Amino acid sequence: MTDTSSEIRIKIALDANRIPEKMTWTARDGGVVNKPTKALLLSVWDSKPQETLRIDLWTKDMPVDEMKVFFHQTLVAMSDTYQRATGDEKMADTMRDFCEYFAEKLDLKK
Repeated sequence: MTDTSSEIRIKIALDANRIPEKMTWTARDGGVVNKPTKALLLSVWDSKPQETLRIDLWTKDMPVDEMKVFFHQTLVAMSDTYQRATGDEKMADTMRDFCEYFAEKLDLKK
């Protein structure tokens, strides 16, 4: 039996107050090496207590307008992922409707 694994690394440089100044990520299997990023949302499922554990980070120079777009794109992607993971097209469509509303209210649609 062959042991196959993959690794994703996130490196966070902090200032004196432990606020992220710079972040990079590496996923060699995807061809990504030390790619800079300004925001990160990571969720993992802990099945024993049935709860989601999260890490939400952004650098202090992340512009608010980019954060709004980042959230919108994340919500759209979560809608698609939800449909693929559950097969629940009706709820995924409802989530997508919210994404359209979100974009409209934030004036993200050009």
